[in-house]
Amino acid sequence: MVRAARASGPPWRNAMHRGLTVVRRSENLQSIDEERGKMPKTKALAAASSTDKSPARKRAKPAVRSASAVSRRLRQIEDKRSAILGAALGLFSRFGLHGTSIDQVAARADVSKSNLLYYFANKEELYVNVLRDLLALWLEPLRGFSAEQDPGEAIGDYIRRKLVISRDRPDASRLFCLEMIQGAPLLRDELDRELRTLVERKSEVIRAWVEAGKLAPVDPHHLIFALWAITQHYADFGVQVHALSGHTLDDAAFFEQTVENVQRIVLQGITVR
Repeated sequence: MVRAARASGPPWRNAMHRGLTVVRRSENLQSIDEERGKMPKTKALAAASSTDKSPARKRAKPAVRSASAVSRRLRQIEDKRSAILGAALGLFSRFGLHGTSIDQVAARADVSKSNLLYYFANKEELYVNVLRDLLALWLEPLRGFSAEQDPGEAIGDYIRRKLVISRDRPDASRLFCLEMIQGAPLLRDELDRELRTLVERKSEVIRAWVEAGKLAPVDPHHLIFALWAITQHYADFGVQVHALSGHTLDDAAFFEQTVENVQRIVLQGITVR
């Protein structure tokens, strides 16, 4: 009843009431805006966001990478690193450290120079990483020696595996040879630690074979040196081998002939009579 009475008042009074209401609302909004202007920026944003509840204003949660996406990214990184190392190996084995530039390696690996330097800080670091990979590859066949094995089978298998490396990775063997000829300036620490430790362990295995009467008396170091020399000859002096025999280890028949002959020469020399 009261509302009806008010609504039935003079039109000018109703209009005035509506006008005052609009003015007051305008003044209230203006005061709010002024207060927001005095606020620090972060508080003003918070105040604005509190008045807007629309879904578009809600902060999106950061996306979480799936395990497969992470694995794919890691694989891409490793593939690019391997491509750079492979390109560097080909150039270092032909021109050496000082005859090869970072730009040449980047061009051969099909990456930018800046991208290459993301993986390796400088040329020397790249060179040392190439040599470390080679040393790991080169020593892997020797790690399999154990006193429980038959020495003839173990050494025969070692000869084959070393000749496979000479056939498939001749540039690796040549680069390692080049580093040794130069005095191993960047690989000395690796030789004094990993290589020496491994050779000493496997020398004990050879001594155990000799003491058990499974091998003729032979100094382990000289046997290992001879195995390295004869198997790596086919990589380091591949041009000479081809010039004299007309073949390389890429020829399957010549490869098997080489394996059989080297095995016979070595094993007949160290067999107990």
